[in-house]
Formats: sequence, structure tokens, C-alpha cells
Amino acid sequence: MAQKQAQQMSREEMERCIQNCLDCRRICMETIGYCLQMGGRHSEPAHIRLLIDCAEICQTSADFMIRHSELHTSSCALCAEVCEACAEDCAQFLGDERMAACADMCRRCAESCRKMAETELRKAA
Repeated sequence: MAQKQAQQMSREEMERCIQNCLDCRRICMETIGYCLQMGGRHSEPAHIRLLIDCAEICQTSADFMIRHSELHTSSCALCAEVCEACAEDCAQFLGDERMAACADMCRRCAESCRKMAETELRKAA
């Protein structure tokens, strides 16, 4: 019974993580367009590259989890790292609600992916 509950919890956590990855990808893609329109610091190449990196790793991690890849633990760990970097970068635009929303979603995704990677690693141990 406890094992079944743990499997159900893990499935729910994975579904939540997949949705966070997809939501993060979407906001990063939308933010790229916003930043290019804003110009200036918003459109600096390193910032745009990081948004693209974040969107891409989120899509990849979601795909890995959807198909139950044995490597999803690794993709989730990397996704958490990239999302955290993107969140920090976006948070530097003080007073910009769009950038704050992106930073918030990136943080949520990073936390979710970190938990997913840690949960799966504990299971393997």
C-alpha cells in the first residue's frame, strides 16, 4: 500500500514537473519577443541566449519525462540549473512585471525539476 502511494505521488510530481517545464518554456519564449521589442539591456545577446537555453532545456526535460526516459533525472538536474540562472538574470530587471513573472516561473520550474531529480536519485540508491 505504501509503495503504491509512493508511486502515485511520484506520478503526480512528475506531471506537475512536466507542466512547470511547459509553462516555463512558454513564458521564456514570450519573454524573448518582449525583450527584443524593448531593446537596450533587455535585448543583450547573453540574456536572449539564456532565455532560449531555458526554453529549450524545459522542452527537452518535459519530453524526457513524458516518454519516461531513464535519463530524465539528468535532464531535470540540468533544467533546474539553467532555470535558476535564467531566474536570476530576469530578476535583475527591477520594476518590470514581465521580467518578474518570467523569473518567478523559472524559479518554480527549477524547484520542481530539482525535486524530481533528487526523488529519482533517492529511488535508485
